[in-house]
Amino acid sequence: MILITGATGFVGPRIVHALRAESRPVRVLVRDEAAGEQLRNLGCETVVGDMTDPASLRRAVEGCDTIIHLVGLLTGKPEDFERVMSQGTRDLVAAANDEGVRRFILMSALGIDERTKDLVPYYRAKWEMEQTVKTSGLEHVIFRPSFIFGPGGGALAQFRRIAKLAPVTPIIGPGTQRIQPIWIDDVAAYFAAAVDKPEVANRTFELGGPDIVTWNEFWSRLKQALGTRRPSVHLPFRLMRIQAAVLERLPKPPVTREQLTMLEAGDNVVSNTDAVDTFGLPLVTLDEQLRRSV
Repeated sequence: MILITGATGFVGPRIVHALRAESRPVRVLVRDEAAGEQLRNLGCETVVGDMTDPASLRRAVEGCDTIIHLVGLLTGKPEDFERVMSQGTRDLVAAANDEGVRRFILMSALGIDERTKDLVPYYRAKWEMEQTVKTSGLEHVIFRPSFIFGPGGGALAQFRRIAKLAPVTPIIGPGTQRIQPIWIDDVAAYFAAAVDKPEVANRTFELGGPDIVTWNEFWSRLKQALGTRRPSVHLPFRLMRIQAAVLERLPKPPVTREQLTMLEAGDNVVSNTDAVDTFGLPLVTLDEQLRRSV
């Protein structure tokens, strides 16, 4: 049995689909019964619980030999990241050890390392999650994906709305930082393959698509895919931080000061070809990703 946390998020349902396509038994942790209805229709078991409830985590882990841990916050107070991500992972790993789980697969994020771990609470929490898993004694696989693109949600949906509707395309900073977007189904394929692949045990893999582009190049390709010709304007980070400070008062701010800090930190590209060389999976090109999103 494979337990998935965060299965109702952006990437989670695609991983569920990939596993169920192989007829693998899947159990998902959901906050309430209604949230798990679609996943039950795919043949998944559901356990109602929360990352802040250790007892529910133990119920979810019971009888599982693999855990895929996807839960993560994008925004929140520092104590929220600690409570949900850092402490929640510690509690989940403790339950996994007690149950004798065979393999623990973690969703981390590209850009996290010793240099960046203290930049923002999100990076700190992801770093602590990685360290908890690495020192757990459990056989594990850690994935650090770049921007994950897919239809119907995530960053690409927001970028698409901006490119299509805004009178000008706002590019934060000089637009020379590089990114390496990866298609959502390719991420799901990596996670599904990691369940049994022996040679990936106790390793960390950076995940990116086949194309590396600057933000300037990305926006140009996106507008070309959408058939729009709106001009671009570069907005200094300093100006965007002032705007973000105001937008953070909204329930779901389009950009936060912490996200700007992560963007300004540098390129978001993989540093090696370990994932490509080890898994050998076909990857969707950026132009095809954009075509599928139109």
